[in-house]
Amino acid sequence: MSENLVIIPTYNEKENIEKIIRYVFNLPMEFDILVVEDNSPDGTADIVKRLMQEFPDRLFIEERKGKLGLGTAYIHGFKWALERDYQYVTEMDADFSHNPDDLIRLHDACANGADLAIGSRYKCGVNVVNWPMGRVLMSYYASAYVRFVTGMKVRDTTAGFVCYTRKVLETIDFDRIKFIGYAFQIEMKYTAWKLGFKIEEVSIIFTDRREGTSKMSGGIFREAIFGVINLRWRGMWGKIKPRQK
Repeated sequence: MSENLVIIPTYNEKENIEKIIRYVFNLPMEFDILVVEDNSPDGTADIVKRLMQEFPDRLFIEERKGKLGLGTAYIHGFKWALERDYQYVTEMDADFSHNPDDLIRLHDACANGADLAIGSRYKCGVNVVNWPMGRVLMSYYASAYVRFVTGMKVRDTTAGFVCYTRKVLETIDFDRIKFIGYAFQIEMKYTAWKLGFKIEEVSIIFTDRREGTSKMSGGIFREAIFGVINLRWRGMWGKIKPRQK
């Protein structure tokens, strides 16, 4: 078993899942993969199970009954990782919007002192390819808004390409994480920051998916925008606490 685990949540990713799995397994650093599969009707799970016969000790699947939210998928994966001996756990999309080559850079940032490493679209300007301008502006200013409200010095607060060290995941009380959509990404970063962990941003180039269908919507961003106020309120009143051992 590797010390590195990549968690990939999936729903209707038959066009991408085999390609992303093979790409990760061909990297010069060893990563295991856990696919958290939300009952895709397109047969994504069947593809993963076939590949598991080829990679029996490196590829795993956890199947759920339906679309239960991105946040709950990752928390399911985090708990699964903590039951094993993984030291570095990375969130990554299945659609190649996150370049798998950058897994090594995120790992190295954590191995060299960061507690949490973010694949950041906005650390050095705006590094986004193939997004319409309206979506770029919405994402960029959403992160600016989060920084303003929370005081957190992170350029890409909504990023979904994140490497956590084991001690961060052991410390965060998942029962206190309230959001299940993309606001989950903000809440996890804010929680780690409030608990005193060191966050480092690693500049990446984000490329919009070429195959399959995006799950992004305006409602997802509205959850993030309005949820931040509640998040800040909880932080001010000391409601963000480590998990009880």
